[in-house]
Amino acid sequence: MTTVIVGAGTSGCALAARLAEDPDRDVVLIEAGTTDVPAALRDASSIRGAMPGHPANWSFLGHLTPELAYTVVRGRVLGGSSTINGGYFIRARRTDHARWAEVGGPRWSYASALPVWRAIESDRDFPASELHGVSGPVPVRRPAPGHLARAFRAAASDRGHPEEPDKNGEQAPGFGPVPSNIIDGERVNMGSAYLPGPRRPARLQLHSDTTVGRVVFEGERAVGVESSRGVIRADEIVLAAGAIGSARILLASGIGIPEDLERLGIRVRSALPVGAAFSDHPDISLSWQPERPLFDADEGFAFPEALNMDSGGYPDGDLELLLSVKPLGYLLTGSLRLRDGLAAGLRHPLRSIRAVAGISGRRAAAQLAHRDDLPLIVGLQSPAGRGTLSLRDADATAAPRIEYRYLEEESDRSRLRVGIREAVALVEHMGGRATEIGASDLDDDTALDAWMRAHLGTAIHMCGTAPIGPVVDGVGRVHGVAGLRVADTSILPTVPSRGPAASAVLVGEIIARAMRDGD
Repeated sequence: MTTVIVGAGTSGCALAARLAEDPDRDVVLIEAGTTDVPAALRDASSIRGAMPGHPANWSFLGHLTPELAYTVVRGRVLGGSSTINGGYFIRARRTDHARWAEVGGPRWSYASALPVWRAIESDRDFPASELHGVSGPVPVRRPAPGHLARAFRAAASDRGHPEEPDKNGEQAPGFGPVPSNIIDGERVNMGSAYLPGPRRPARLQLHSDTTVGRVVFEGERAVGVESSRGVIRADEIVLAAGAIGSARILLASGIGIPEDLERLGIRVRSALPVGAAFSDHPDISLSWQPERPLFDADEGFAFPEALNMDSGGYPDGDLELLLSVKPLGYLLTGSLRLRDGLAAGLRHPLRSIRAVAGISGRRAAAQLAHRDDLPLIVGLQSPAGRGTLSLRDADATAAPRIEYRYLEEESDRSRLRVGIREAVALVEHMGGRATEIGASDLDDDTALDAWMRAHLGTAIHMCGTAPIGPVVDGVGRVHGVAGLRVADTSILPTVPSRGPAASAVLVGEIIARAMRDGD
């Protein structure tokens, strides 16, 4: 039996490695980017691979609000976005699993997923715990607190927040170190964790620098994919190209809302609401300056500490305040000198210019002016709002239209206000000052809403473009089509209340187990 997996990203690497353990299965893993991960991308002190236009990423143009364009960066390299992100590796919470299990069945319950979570990780801090694994492919470590992290902890404690020393445990949300797949300052992406070159399974073929446009059908069965190498056939196709990439391939293949597809002249294969209601974490980077310089270029963790908190009625925490110990300019370029960092980040200037097209000059100028400030990232972790992803035209290689529709819900605005005000209070408690927000913004809800819209960002944690229930079943099989599955955060019905990098790995593991069980 031959299985084709499209996408060697965070989910795809885990899926491929587990399926290739099956002696009766050949696995063909297709990756649009390179399998050669340079040292600069392994350096966990920066996220320079997320610079718009960098060759290691896809840079899509999206709209957070109708007026606010934003560059949506996704990994285009072995390991996917786990190669260019901050190394944040926090599990979904028990309530997240309960929501997923309602539509996906018992495989997605916390009780069923806990052994899988343990099989994923090699936890260096809690090796004796019943909640953690010690022999999984992904190393997990929490940073020792530096001066800034200690100040953040003290401020959070003084503000009445509880301590949460293990954010992959079962404690109530609070402040504590961020579990990360970072060892000795190096980001261990899912390619190196699951598919290290010398130990790649013999039954696995890895095709790099290969793009996929559409699924190939015979009747109602998927039998292959159209790729830049030609048609690649298989007994089963699994899309693991990420919440944007997998949804784009489904739509281009005729799986979506019929009237939208017919308008573009695409033959409808299965009428399903692909891209109709995704969820993601809106966030805002609050720029601030400490009372004295605290930047340490040698610090191996860019995001060492986080406060998860409940704005009211969300016991697992609906807000996250993520501390960065690196200035924004350094995070994106890996250089203390902006000029040097930009030169390194913009090796492909035309691609970079296209990647940021549509973003206002005023916003770009403000970000440049505050490049030396420290960011305290305020994220809304349980948003009520939903976005849409759709095709612009029938070209299978064209970038999709991405409309986040952030802050259209009053509950989202009111809860994010709580987060921003708490972030400012924490900064001031640490002896620092916020540099882009004033008392007039904080004292009035209407003024604060306007400020939030002007400074809005996204965590790029998209989930639910092909959700379990409406689009796929509990083991990723696409409704109405034989031989086709999806196995990435596309299928999670709602974005988890913590960042979804670890959950993306869980998806790959759960779908692999289901496939090997014959489900």
